[in-house]
Amino acid sequence: MPPGARILVTGAAGFVGGHLRDALRLAFRDAWLIAAIHRRPAMGWDENVTLDLTDAAGLAGQLAAIAPDAVVHLGAQANVAQSFRDVAATWEANLTATLKLGAALLQARPACRLLFASTGEIYGLSFQQGVALDENAPLAPGNPYAAAKAAADIALGEMALRGLEVVRMRPFNHVGPGQSEGYAVAAFARQIALIETGRQPPVMAVGALERWRDFLDVRDVCAAYAQALAQWERLPNGIALNIASEVPRRVGDVLAGLLARSAVAIRVEEAAHALRPNDVIRSLGDASRARAMLGWQPMIDWEMTLDDVLADWRARV
Repeated sequence: MPPGARILVTGAAGFVGGHLRDALRLAFRDAWLIAAIHRRPAMGWDENVTLDLTDAAGLAGQLAAIAPDAVVHLGAQANVAQSFRDVAATWEANLTATLKLGAALLQARPACRLLFASTGEIYGLSFQQGVALDENAPLAPGNPYAAAKAAADIALGEMALRGLEVVRMRPFNHVGPGQSEGYAVAAFARQIALIETGRQPPVMAVGALERWRDFLDVRDVCAAYAQALAQWERLPNGIALNIASEVPRRVGDVLAGLLARSAVAIRVEEAAHALRPNDVIRSLGDASRARAMLGWQPMIDWEMTLDDVLADWRARV
């Protein structure tokens, strides 16, 4: 990245955004960090801008005025359950907005680097192979969120052939402080915190405990994003990189780890209605390409992640 680089981040006010801001500050100390916001401001950034990703006509002009050297596209509808409730809005947010952003960059800032936050969810039913999947595994999304992300991932790969400077990051299930209760680990921690304060009976209704997921800390994911920006010249244009712990964790064991940290006794009730259609039993990623090309590996101990998630919810409730 050039000295004083201008880095624009969409979705900056979301869960990942604050952690990415910290990672970018560490990696690029003289960079100007710009948060693209929608409804609410993003704190701790050098600048907030309103960027309308639905306005194809005006987006190129906005990007020309902002003049970013790099864009990290976090903005998305990222909740799988919500994607079933509003399929059209999920496709609009995850595919259409991404296409418009890529096209606007080609028009207004062709030398700008685009780091796209895809997802390991795009492999979907390919996880039924029962092995750790690398970037060459077939994309077989099993829900609307993953399908829209897969389409955007493929589209940006094609746009790279037309000159778009892009890297596609495929992070697996990342958790950490600040995540909303719409995700399993955060939902578990929130219920524990509510029970500890007497605001919920000592019973947790949970689902899908027999699923296995490749969980990793959001701060490790953001470190990978920063490393990709820092080593851009080494990366083939359009490349896809899995960001994964390569450690499968049973969801029930993750819950047990959080319950072991609880200050009170809690009874667990598994609710069958919480299971999703086409949910895979076990997902696991192969991150050897990211290790080889970025020198990246997860650095945050899983026990620390659980400590931090629960401490965050204790402070919030």
